[in-house]
Amino acid sequence: MARTIKLWDLPTRVFHWSLVICVACAFATGWIGGNAMPWHGRFGITICGLLAFRIVWGFAGSTYARFLQFVRGPGAILAYLRGEWRGVGHNPLGALSVLGMLAVLGFQVGTGLFANDDIAFNGPLYNLVTKELSDRVAGLHRLDSWLVLLLVTLHLSAIMFYAHVKKDNLIRPMLTGRRDCEFEVPDAKGGGMAAFLVAAAVGVLVAYAASGAFVPPPPPPPPSTEQPAF
Repeated sequence: MARTIKLWDLPTRVFHWSLVICVACAFATGWIGGNAMPWHGRFGITICGLLAFRIVWGFAGSTYARFLQFVRGPGAILAYLRGEWRGVGHNPLGALSVLGMLAVLGFQVGTGLFANDDIAFNGPLYNLVTKELSDRVAGLHRLDSWLVLLLVTLHLSAIMFYAHVKKDNLIRPMLTGRRDCEFEVPDAKGGGMAAFLVAAAVGVLVAYAASGAFVPPPPPPPPSTEQPAF
């Protein structure tokens, strides 16, 4: 008999949907460019904070949000592909998708902090590198955006596959935090208020640093030595 279990804690769900919104808005503002670029930067900084929060929460969060719970070796992946894996949360193959998404998004926002658009927008940490290096990083930032788009497409395709072929709605548990399970598994535990406050503090600190708040302002230009014409 199926029973309902607690699967995704509230911080994990808020992180997930916040990341969805910020990534979508970052893509939109990046494609628009121009006056939308300051917002592109703000969304990138927010994504930095969200990723930092998720990494900490991957160790301090509740049961099924922890990396040690869902990141498995090749044996578990093979068992899943053979249909022998039984579990809830991220399956062994989906765990690779999670790690890949975190890594690719981390690279994307990391390069964006130092990039420039050769028009009027510079990343918040632009002054820490040379113009030549910033241009190279900007090129990597543009290339990596296609990899992010590919991973997002694969993620959405997997959700549709599970919904229509396996008849398993993956979206509902990420909204409600609960799911029906036909075999015995424990409810999610852990990830209390203290752990949340630590993870949130790290996320805020990383976002604050990514905004360039700790970067000293550039020196003022030297005074003009030209003589006034009379």
